[in-house]
Amino acid sequence: MTGIVSRSFDSADEVRPFEDGKGRLDLITTGSGAVGRAVFEPGWKWSQHVKPLAGTDTCMAHHVGYVVSGRMKVVMDDGESADLIPGHFYEVQPGHDAWVEGDEPCVALDWVGFVDYAK
Repeated sequence: MTGIVSRSFDSADEVRPFEDGKGRLDLITTGSGAVGRAVFEPGWKWSQHVKPLAGTDTCMAHHVGYVVSGRMKVVMDDGESADLIPGHFYEVQPGHDAWVEGDEPCVALDWVGFVDYAK
C-alpha cells in the first residue's frame, strides 16, 4: 500500500452528468471511501436536474463538504435554509432541495453524500 495518494478529479473514476447539461459529479474512489466534486451550472436545481435521476421527492443524501466557488441555496423540508458560499464547510441532512444562485457555477467537494448521488 502506498503512503500517498494524489488524484485529479479531471480523471475521475466515474462522471455522472445532471439532467439538461446543468453540471456533473466527478467521483474518485479511494481506500478510505469516495470523494466527489460536483459542478452545478447556473440554473441548476436539485428538484429539476437530479430528482428525475434519484426518484425521491427531495434529496435524501447526507452531505458533508466544502464550497470551492459559486453559491448555493439549500432549503430543508421543514423550511430551514442556508446559503452555501465559497470557503465554507457544510453539513446538510437528508430531506432538502437546493439550487445555484447567481450566474457562476457552484463547485463543491463532498466526502459523504456523493457516493449514490445522481444515480
